[in-house]
Amino acid sequence: MARQDNCCCGQEAFAALSPVLEQYGTVPGSLITILQRAQDIYGYLSAESIRYIAGRTGIPAAKIYGVATFYTQFRLQPVGKHLIMLCKGTACHVNGADRIEEAITEELGITDGETTEDGMFTLNNVACLGCCSLAPVMMIRTGEGEETYGNLTGDTVRAILRDIRAKEGQV
Repeated sequence: MARQDNCCCGQEAFAALSPVLEQYGTVPGSLITILQRAQDIYGYLSAESIRYIAGRTGIPAAKIYGVATFYTQFRLQPVGKHLIMLCKGTACHVNGADRIEEAITEELGITDGETTEDGMFTLNNVACLGCCSLAPVMMIRTGEGEETYGNLTGDTVRAILRDIRAKEGQV
């Protein structure tokens, strides 16, 4: 499903979510699927979307919020155009993931879970990306797909981020 960047109040704002709720809204045990699809559509789970899902499924909003906050895959705030997922697993940790995080923080002025003021980048530390042979590694997700970068150093990560900014016309 195509991501829509505006998640706001009103039934019309959730028109893209209606087919998902029609398919899964009454299926027991499908809340995670519904939340995954909602996040795919809107980029995150807003308070409005949680209330809308609650109203359509009959699941209390508090329970939905509890599920959304329990699983780290769900975001309750909008993310930047480029979502940086920095691996903090054992192999990456041993090979310098903390230094890579420092370089990202210095270059972008954000820490884990934050988004740059221009909405260009969000940094999320993740437990594992499954690319241990490339440690330290990060993945950057955009609307066009995902790119994995491995064997990172502070200099290479700065160059990658500057190149993305340049391609966006934000040098």
